[in-house]
Amino acid sequence: MDESDAATDPITPAVAAVTAAGVPHRVVRTERASSAEESARFQGIETRQLLRTIVVRRGDDDYLFVLVPAGRRFDWPKLRALLEVRRMSLPDADEARAVTGYERYTITPFGSTRPWPVIADETITNEPIVAIGGGGFGINLHLAPADLVRALDARVADVSVPEPAHDHDHQDGHAS
Repeated sequence: MDESDAATDPITPAVAAVTAAGVPHRVVRTERASSAEESARFQGIETRQLLRTIVVRRGDDDYLFVLVPAGRRFDWPKLRALLEVRRMSLPDADEARAVTGYERYTITPFGSTRPWPVIADETITNEPIVAIGGGGFGINLHLAPADLVRALDARVADVSVPEPAHDHDHQDGHAS
């Protein structure tokens, strides 16, 4: 159920891949957002429904995608324990683009240049719909978490912790 207009909207490799796989989804196009909160608002969803795709390097030519909802961050100790590895790192923007085909902030497992393993944080299963990047700025795929997990053959696990609260309302850092 792709709501984009193929005649006027460019089709990214991610949109083509999710469509070709027959995964029920909706393409939601918005203006480019400056934050996760703004992106969620543009899409009409809760921030916790917005997934970030993080590329993690396990070794030479060995990467994986970690899907974590906005408002949470992946936890290195949990991820290392799950994967039974001691060392992992985040690739820089050029390396991430080379191994996924996407520039930073547009990375998604769908349509990646190689099908790297996917780990999805277990908190996504609590949502009726999640949004994952569609391979371009302002291009989002909305789908059921179970369909996402199945389509990507994702491993669902506890790999995140809540992000610390940010105090954006008070410049001096003190609540009134």
